[in-house]
Amino acid sequence: MIENLTPQQAWDLMQQNTDAVLVDVRTKVEHAFVGHPVGAVHIAWKEAPDWQVNAQFVTDVKKCVPDRNAPVLLLCRSGQRSLDAAKALEEAGYQRLINIIDGFEGSLDSLNHRGNLGGWRFNGLPWEQS
Repeated sequence: MIENLTPQQAWDLMQQNTDAVLVDVRTKVEHAFVGHPVGAVHIAWKEAPDWQVNAQFVTDVKKCVPDRNAPVLLLCRSGQRSLDAAKALEEAGYQRLINIIDGFEGSLDSLNHRGNLGGWRFNGLPWEQS
């Protein structure tokens, strides 16, 4: 079963469980230039220009998180790619998967801007840019 947690709940879980790993599944450009949570492991679920699912995604996660019982938190821009990535990890036998709802940037506001309604950065959680 995949859990859905808010960014704040995800941060709290990470502070309480040192085995937890946060995986940022966004593209290289999003991770580097939009910003990312401090300490996040970057493994893209899909990448430009073809936007196909990364065939190495599960293998790359296994290298970073060999313990399939460790909490794996997944984050994307708004919460959809991370959910798809969590489903792939569930099929691979991971037991504690957490999708971070609203992702890093949150939903679009009335002006079609992200970052004003929710997400990791909106909640003032630790983040950085490359």
